[in-house]
Amino acid sequence: DASPYCKRVREIINVLDLTVEYRPCPGARQSAFSRELMETTGRQTVPYLIDPNTDVRMFESNDIINYLVSTYGPSDASSYDSKALWPITFEQFSIFTSTLAAVICGLPALSRQANVRPDTERMKPLELWGYVCSPFVKPVREKLCALALPHMM
Repeated sequence: DASPYCKRVREIINVLDLTVEYRPCPGARQSAFSRELMETTGRQTVPYLIDPNTDVRMFESNDIINYLVSTYGPSDASSYDSKALWPITFEQFSIFTSTLAAVICGLPALSRQANVRPDTERMKPLELWGYVCSPFVKPVREKLCALALPHMM
């Protein structure tokens, strides 16, 4: 949640009602997932998307957002008003507001929780059912990230 770029991607995933597996990289370089990302891609940059349906792999939040909307959004572009997505797709606005929200909230999941078990990244993904924007789901999701627990939502 501390990364405004990851937050933008998570928000479009929520808008499109997609179920995805999250592999938290708190602090971007403090988990086995970030080391795996470095070994696989040569970079430790998040967000990173792997779409097993199309074998697409990509970095960069703008590219990921455009890809998700074009691949999993409504097939008829005239069936919705694309301006409704501007809080996410207008990069300067979404980065500013996401960063501001993260700072106000104390940069949740910025780093791996100090007393985390060393094997959390090797566990099977948990399934979290809930509405992403819910004030009751948000702290659970933040804790999953701070614990570096893979999860699906």
